[in-house]
Amino acid sequence: MRIAIPTETKPGEARVALVPDLAAKLIKQGFDVVLQAGAGAKSGFTDAAYQATGVQVVSADAINSADVVLSVQPLSISQVNTLKPGAITISFLPVNSSAELIQAAAMAKVTALSLELIPRISRAQSMDALTSQALCAGYKAALVGAELSPRFFPLLMTAAGTVTPAQVLVLGAGVAGLQAIATAKRLGAVVSAYDVRPSSKDEVISMGAAFIELELEALEGSGGYAREMTEERAAKQRELLTPYISKSDVVITTAAVPGRPAPRLITKEMMSGLKSGSVVVDLAAETGGNVEGSVAGEVVEIAGVKIWGGKDVPSTLPYHASQLYAKNVINLLNLMIDPTNNELNLNFEDEIIAAAAVTHAGEVRVELTGGGK
Repeated sequence: MRIAIPTETKPGEARVALVPDLAAKLIKQGFDVVLQAGAGAKSGFTDAAYQATGVQVVSADAINSADVVLSVQPLSISQVNTLKPGAITISFLPVNSSAELIQAAAMAKVTALSLELIPRISRAQSMDALTSQALCAGYKAALVGAELSPRFFPLLMTAAGTVTPAQVLVLGAGVAGLQAIATAKRLGAVVSAYDVRPSSKDEVISMGAAFIELELEALEGSGGYAREMTEERAAKQRELLTPYISKSDVVITTAAVPGRPAPRLITKEMMSGLKSGSVVVDLAAETGGNVEGSVAGEVVEIAGVKIWGGKDVPSTLPYHASQLYAKNVINLLNLMIDPTNNELNLNFEDEIIAAAAVTHAGEVRVELTGGGK
């Protein structure tokens, strides 16, 4: 069986789907691993490092004869059309914005697996790339807030006087939010957090932050995610959060609802109460933004408040983000390999494979609700 890793083509993507030490394990299992030259360079993994493990490094497209193609971003339609029937692709693949690509994969009789569709069950935790990459994003969010803020994060006692610690507010206490809390605490800030799921309170407190409780109904969703809220509830939530936002030096927003635009947590009107020099870090800028006025990949200043819009955030930490992602991918791949003969065995009785498969044998297995390539 041949496993191929192409160079990522999306602008700004610096991760790679397989790192040398994990490639070595696949080769030890008896698989051929082919890497397109330079695929790992932006992540800090040289071609020589791959070759030292037995990986074949090729200058041309590595995927044409592959049985399995591993990538971070989905392949392009032109790449999919070069794959042999029955080939398997594993990548992030947003179903709601990839209709044309998914149709092309079905027509090419390619089995496309989306890491975004991995179910949130205990058996699939080691394959959950959304979680591993959210961890990277949350860590980065706290660092960005500290860098952009004109204030120290920690309490400092000096001969010249005492420096008071920064007040950091994290909205959304999922994986990214909890990592942002932990990192801000390690930097010495006073941290508080809010989430629409009251069950997250214990996790927030365990990280050393104060949990904000509002008199609102809970929005617990499936798989540990939050449910989408009504506009009436969203407006009431914004009203109740405004005093907490106003007294913060740094606000980090991480709220997301799978398959939906990011919920609007902060309006420009709410930001008017922030002190000049305050910082807002919006990790959801690419999916519509938690913060009104945020722009993905840019720092916007409104009335003295800097708003940082996240874009490809895990890709700004490509070395460790790639390591974590590659482990997720290999764990999913091993689920599809028969250990008795090292051949692919797509068992659709397995709920993980059944949930992740977007196309198979010429059929689209998911409902397509959006366009895009």
